[in-house]
Amino acid sequence: MEQLKTIGRELAMGSQGGFGQSKEFLDLVKSIGESRSKAEEDRIVLSEIDILKRKLLEPDVPKRKMKEYIIRLVYIEMLGHDASFGYIHAVKMTHDDNLLLKRTGYLAVTLFLDEDHDLIILIVNTIQKDLRSDNYLVVCAALNAVCRLINEETIPAVLPQVVDLLNHGKEAVRKKAIMALHRFHRKSPSSVSHLVSNFRRKLCDSDPGVMGATLCPLFDLISEDVASYKDLVSSFVGILKQVTERKLPKSYDYHQMPAPFIQIKLLKIMALLSSGDKSASEMMYMVLGDLFRKCDSSTNIGNAILYECIRCISCIIPSPKLLEDAAEAISKFLKSDSHNLKYMGIDGLGRLIKISPDIAEQHQLAVIDCLEDPDDTLKRKTFELLYKMTKSSNVEVIVDRMIDYMISINDNHYKTEIASRCVELAEQFAPSNQWFIQIMNKVFEHAGDLVNIKVAHNLMRLIAEGFGEDDDDADNKLRLSAVESYLQIISEPKLPSLFLQVISWVLGEYGTADGKYSASYISGKLCDVADAYSSDETVKGYAVSALMKIYAFEIASGRKVDVLPECQSLIEELLASHSTDLQQRAYELQALLALDARAVESILPLDASCEDIEVDKDLSFLNGYIQQAIESGAQPYVSERERSGGMFETTDYHSQDHHEVTSHALRFEAYELPKPSVPSQPSAALVPVPEPSYYSEPHQPISTSSSVSERESSEIKLRLDGVKQKWGRPSYQSSTSASSSTPPQAANGTSTHSDGGGVVSSSSSKPRSSYESKKPEIDPEKQRLAASLFGGSSSSSRSDRKSSSGGHKPAKGTANKPLATVPKESPIPVPDLLDFDEPTGTSDVAATDPFKELEGLMESSRQDGGGSTDVMGLYSTDASAPVKTTTSVDSLLSELSDSSRGTYHQSQTTKGPNSKEALEKDALVRQMGVNPTSQNPTLFKDLLG
Repeated sequence: MEQLKTIGRELAMGSQGGFGQSKEFLDLVKSIGESRSKAEEDRIVLSEIDILKRKLLEPDVPKRKMKEYIIRLVYIEMLGHDASFGYIHAVKMTHDDNLLLKRTGYLAVTLFLDEDHDLIILIVNTIQKDLRSDNYLVVCAALNAVCRLINEETIPAVLPQVVDLLNHGKEAVRKKAIMALHRFHRKSPSSVSHLVSNFRRKLCDSDPGVMGATLCPLFDLISEDVASYKDLVSSFVGILKQVTERKLPKSYDYHQMPAPFIQIKLLKIMALLSSGDKSASEMMYMVLGDLFRKCDSSTNIGNAILYECIRCISCIIPSPKLLEDAAEAISKFLKSDSHNLKYMGIDGLGRLIKISPDIAEQHQLAVIDCLEDPDDTLKRKTFELLYKMTKSSNVEVIVDRMIDYMISINDNHYKTEIASRCVELAEQFAPSNQWFIQIMNKVFEHAGDLVNIKVAHNLMRLIAEGFGEDDDDADNKLRLSAVESYLQIISEPKLPSLFLQVISWVLGEYGTADGKYSASYISGKLCDVADAYSSDETVKGYAVSALMKIYAFEIASGRKVDVLPECQSLIEELLASHSTDLQQRAYELQALLALDARAVESILPLDASCEDIEVDKDLSFLNGYIQQAIESGAQPYVSERERSGGMFETTDYHSQDHHEVTSHALRFEAYELPKPSVPSQPSAALVPVPEPSYYSEPHQPISTSSSVSERESSEIKLRLDGVKQKWGRPSYQSSTSASSSTPPQAANGTSTHSDGGGVVSSSSSKPRSSYESKKPEIDPEKQRLAASLFGGSSSSSRSDRKSSSGGHKPAKGTANKPLATVPKESPIPVPDLLDFDEPTGTSDVAATDPFKELEGLMESSRQDGGGSTDVMGLYSTDASAPVKTTTSVDSLLSELSDSSRGTYHQSQTTKGPNSKEALEKDALVRQMGVNPTSQNPTLFKDLLG
C-alpha cells in the first residue's frame, strides 16, 4: 500500500512538471515530439542550444539546475546535434559529492566522450578516488565509466583498484569488475595477461550473476587457446546441468526458462571445447538430451536455446540419439508458420547435413516449400542448403534453379555469389560436356562481367586441354560443341565483354579445326564482333588475335588465304589506332599475311595452347655476350647481396679521379640490419593467436599432450568431486558409489543398449518422418522436384571430386580419402539418460557433480579471520542446512592443481559406420571444398569421359 501511495504521488508530480525537471524541459520534449518535419525539429533544437549556452555561462548556477542542463545536453546529442560546449560541465559534475549528481555526471560523460577524447585525462583521477569509495553505488558508477572511457594508455592507472574490487562484498561490484577486466583484455591483452586466473576463480563465485559475467571473457580466452581450458569441460557441463534443473533463483528466469542467456553462452563455450574431442563430447550428451526435452518450443527464447543446441551438436562428435533429437527440433522449425523459425530450420539442416547426409531426405517437401517461399532471405538460405547437398544425381536440377533465381534478382553482389557457385558445381559434377558448356554459356550471358576472370581462363584451359586423357575424339567433340554453341550466341546483342573474350578465343583456336566451318565464315563473324563492340579495346584485341590464328592455320596448311574486305578495313583502321596494343596486333597480322607457310607454322603452330613455356630465369643465353663485353673491358655485374654485404665498393665509373673522395660523399651501402631480439619466455597466461570462428565445423580430434597439463600446473584447476552442490539443496555424492551403480532398466520394461556414444537408445527405435504436409494432397510438381533433388541418394553416386593441378593434366588414379564419420564403440551398459537424480558413469569425471567444488573454493576464499559463512544459505530450500568449513585457499588450490592433471587424456578409438557409398562420396566432395577459381579444367575426365 505504501508503494502504491508513492507511485501515485510521483505520477501527480509528473503531470505538474515533477520528477525534478522544470516545465521548460518538459515543453522542449513535447515540442520535439510534436514536430512534423526535420527542419522544424532542427529549429527547436538550435533554439535550445542558444538558450543553454547563455545559461551555462551564468555564475553560481544551482546544482539542481545544472543537473537539468546536463540532461538537456544529452537530449540534444541524442538528436544528432553538437553539444560539445557543455562537455566540461559534465566532467565537473563527476567530482560532486552528491550521489545523484555524480551518477548523472558519469552517465553524461560516458555518452559524450570516447576513449581518445582530450577531456579523459581530467576524470582519471576522479575515477581512481571513486573506485576506493565506501558507497558501492559510487563504485558501480566509476566502473561503468571505466568500461567505456579507459583506453590502453590509462589502463595501468586503474588496474590495481579494479583487481581489488574482484573480492568486494557486493555482487554488483564484482560483476562490473569482471566486465572491466574483460574490456581491458580486449583493448590490451598483454596488460592483463597475468590476471587470467582471476576469471577461473570468479567462475566459482557464489552469485550466479558474477559467474554469468565471467563466461564472456572465458569465451574469448577459449577461442584463442582451446587446449589450455580443456580441464574446465566438466565444470561447464555441471553448471549447465544445474541451471537446467532450476537450481538458480527465480529472478534469473525469463519467460519461464531458467537463465536462458547463461545457457546459450555455456553451449557456445562447450562447442569450442568439445570440437573433435570424443571424451569431452560424451560428457555433454546427457545435458544436451535434457535440454532438448525441457526447452519450450512455444516461446522465442526456448527456440533460441534449441537452435544453439543444434549448432553445438554440429561442432562436437554427436551420438545418434542427439542427431535424432536435433532432426526432430529442425522438423518443428520447418513446420512453423514463422519465417524466422523456418530460417533457423534451414540453417540447422545445413549444419547437420555434413554429419548425417541422409537427414535432409526427411525434410524434402519442407525444403521445396522454402525454395518457393516469397521471402527472399529464406529462399537464399535454402539455396545455400541445396549447394551443400549437391551431387551428380541432382546437379542439373539445382543448378538450373540457381540460374533462374540469378536471372530474377538485381543484387549484383549476390548474383556474383550465385554465379560462382553455379560454376563450381558445374565443374565438380557435370554429367556431360554439352551440359557443362550450356551452363557456362548461361552463367556468362546473364551474370555478365560479374563473373571472375579466372573462371573464363579455366573454361578456356578446359576446352584446350580436354579431358586429360588420350581420347582425342572426346576432346574434339567438346571443342566442336563449344564452337557451335558460340556461333549461335555471337549474333545476340549486348553480350558481356568477358563472354566475348572467351568466344573470340575459342573461335580463333578451333573455329576451322574440324573443317565444318570455312575460314571466311569464322573471320566474318570475328569482324562483326570487333565492329559491334568498337569501344571495347579488350574485345577487339581478342578478335584480332583470333583472326591472326585463323589466317595462320590456313597459310600453314597450304591453302590460299582470301582476306575479306571488312577484315582488311579493320586492319587499316587499327594500324592508325591510338591504342598501342591494338596497333601492334594489327602490324603483326599484316606482317604474318606476307610470310610463307614454313615461317607461319613455326610462329603459330597448330593446337599449341597447351604447351608449357620454358622460362630461363638465369638468362643463360646472354652468357656469350657478357663474356665478350668483359673481355672488352666492361666491369662485371655485382649482385645486390654482395653490394649490401660490403664485398665490393660502389665506384663512380663516370669519374676519372678514383682517389679523390671527400668526407661528405654519398654512401650507397644499405643500413645494417637490426639484430633479432631474443624471444622472451612465453607467459603462462594468454597466448594471442588469430581468433577462430566459433561456428566452424572441424571434426579432427584435438589432442591434449602431457606438456599442456604441465604448463597449466601454475593455474587453478577445478576438481569438483566431494564439494557441496551449488544453488540447490546441500547434498554430497561419492564418486565411488556412482561408479559402482548398475545401469537402470528402461521405463517400459524393455532392455536398452548403448549406441557407442554414451547414449542409451532403444533397439526397436526407428527414424520418424520429420515433415508432414499441411495440405491433404501434395502437389505433383513438388513431388517431382523433390524426387529430382533427393531421389538419387540411394543410388551409386558419381560425384567423385576431381583434384586440382594448376595448368597441368591431373593424375588418373587419385584415391579418395575416407569420409569422416561419427565414431562408434562396442556397446557397453550405461545409465539411462532420463535419470538425472544421481549421475552415474565409469569414470570419476562423469560421476562428479562439478559445481560441488565451487562451494568449497568460495568458502575458503572468505576465511579472513573466523569461520566461513554458508553463502548457499541464500538460495537453499532447507533452512537447517549445515555450514561447511574448509581449509585454506592455498592448500585447496594446490591439491586441485595436482589432481586435475591428465583428466582428459583418454584414448579415442573410432570406427566409421557402414554408410552408403553414394552418400559417403558426395559428403566427401562437399568436405573437400575445392576453390572453383583454382580448379583444373582437366578434372572433368571422370565426369565427361
